Amino acid sequence: MENNNKRIRKSIWDNDGLRSFIAALACILIGLLIGYIVLLIINPDNANEGIMKILKNFMNKNSEKLRLKSFGNTLINTAPLILCSLSILFAYKTGLFNIGAAGQYVIGAGAALYCAYQFSAKWYICILAAIVASAIWGAISGTLKSYLNVNEVISGIMLNWISLYTVNALMKNYIRVGEKDTLDLFSVKSPALIPNLGLGKFFGNNERVTIAIPLAIIIAIIIWIVLDKTRFGYEIRATGLNKNAARYAGMREKRNIILTMMIAGALAGIAASFLFLSGFKTWDTNQSSVPAMGFNGIAAAFLGGLNPIGVIFSSYFIQHITDGGSSLTGLYPTQISDMISAIIIFLCGFVLYMKLKMSVKKGTRGNRNAPDPIKDPVTPPAPAAEEEKKGGEA
Repeated sequence: MENNNKRIRKSIWDNDGLRSFIAALACILIGLLIGYIVLLIINPDNANEGIMKILKNFMNKNSEKLRLKSFGNTLINTAPLILCSLSILFAYKTGLFNIGAAGQYVIGAGAALYCAYQFSAKWYICILAAIVASAIWGAISGTLKSYLNVNEVISGIMLNWISLYTVNALMKNYIRVGEKDTLDLFSVKSPALIPNLGLGKFFGNNERVTIAIPLAIIIAIIIWIVLDKTRFGYEIRATGLNKNAARYAGMREKRNIILTMMIAGALAGIAASFLFLSGFKTWDTNQSSVPAMGFNGIAAAFLGGLNPIGVIFSSYFIQHITDGGSSLTGLYPTQISDMISAIIIFLCGFVLYMKLKMSVKKGTRGNRNAPDPIKDPVTPPAPAAEEEKKGGEA
């Protein structure tokens, strides 16, 4: 019985997916606890109500229709967050930290909206334009990294700001007089709007709930298949583990780095097109900071254990907490919700650390159970010649 329990415990610690889940759950609980303590310090009387409002999110609404509509809004924002986290994850598998996902997201938004306003293009053409533009933007960082050894974080940060002000200037041609935001695609009945195929009726007639939501999940599954079940995915992971060993094995690491950054950029571009072509959001031409969606993708990727399936759930959780924080208005300053979300997102960075500690614990336990070479010496096998001699004597 005791041996069976040991085997069960060993199998649990050997399961990488389960270790990722435990680490992520620990970070979430610690983050919520710290957030609750902050609420207690600021306003003790409303701390319990405040933390419950964050966790309940759309359940805070008064009617069933409003709850469904609010839930739909959370899903609308979750779809691009899934794609941004996939962008971070995909590049990370090659050993690259794609901080430039935010800029690739911005370029994708600009390309999609430009096609929508300038050419009145169909939604799939606009998405294709976003994919191409963002892939090229990602390839810039990949090429600089491959041939000039320019750190992708540095080039990514620079490209983030270039993309922001480029798109701001481009979108100023498509705003109403006296306003700063671009035209609402719903108000102009644009063919660039992603169809909802009746999904809105399940979310309180929320017309902005589109097929982008199931498409994001499908793309996550495809990325999982590519990374885990294909030769290209194996080369990507091998390059990330050891670039020199991958080169020695005949893999073209420079090509893999550039191609990986192109795919990562394309995923960020799809994310932007999914959000802006749903009609849920317009572009603010006066914004002076890069949209947070690309950076939130970093948190979702690590909270999801750098697993394409895991990021589906981690992306929803982060968006759920973010939207739930908006319900605190009246109880706490509006900045409190952002701060609590930031605490949880900050703790997501410890997921890999906690996984590493659990792996070390597993390894230590394995070493403890290993035979002692002094107390339990291992007798080496007899040489082949001696065995043959014994056989002849027999």
